[in-house]
Amino acid sequence: MLSSSALYLGFLGALTAERLVELGLSTRNARRARERGGLEVGQAHYRAMVVIHGLFLFACAAEVALLHRAFQPVVGTLALTGAVAAQALRYWAIATLGEAWNTRIIVVPGTPPVVAGPYRYLRHPNYVAVGLELLCVPLVHGAYLTAAVFSVANVLLLAVRIPAEERALGAAYAQAFLDKPRFLPELNRGHSH
Repeated sequence: MLSSSALYLGFLGALTAERLVELGLSTRNARRARERGGLEVGQAHYRAMVVIHGLFLFACAAEVALLHRAFQPVVGTLALTGAVAAQALRYWAIATLGEAWNTRIIVVPGTPPVVAGPYRYLRHPNYVAVGLELLCVPLVHGAYLTAAVFSVANVLLLAVRIPAEERALGAAYAQAFLDKPRFLPELNRGHSH
């Protein structure tokens, strides 16, 4: 029978393969956006994002292997549930955006903002998914240090990226999302207290 560490490393391997597929999709979509006149902003912080996300899965594996982190069933199960929920939200956002989705900030002039799918409830559902993933994936197998470091790094990165993205998306985006929260849906909107 495989150890919990071996199973976790397999889980990280599957996530790595998934990220490589997403990177291919992102590259294709970015190329198509540029072909349609898309303009890119935020290249400086994009490099930091690549480094953070590139090191993340490696750090998860390294902490578990080098610091001999133990699988804790309750925390691990809750974290795995959160990681799966993050993947579902990510793919809902990706499917909703279609060819507009990529990992860069590329805006095709005149393209209306997407307000369907999870964007009916939030401005940035993909960033919610990423934040949940950076917290939960390490905690599946007790990599608390990785969860803390990469969650903080992500908050710092998003403090730069989100304003850059929202500025690039312009007035039509600002108007369409005026009453939408950035990260957490308002579950009782429209109900009086």
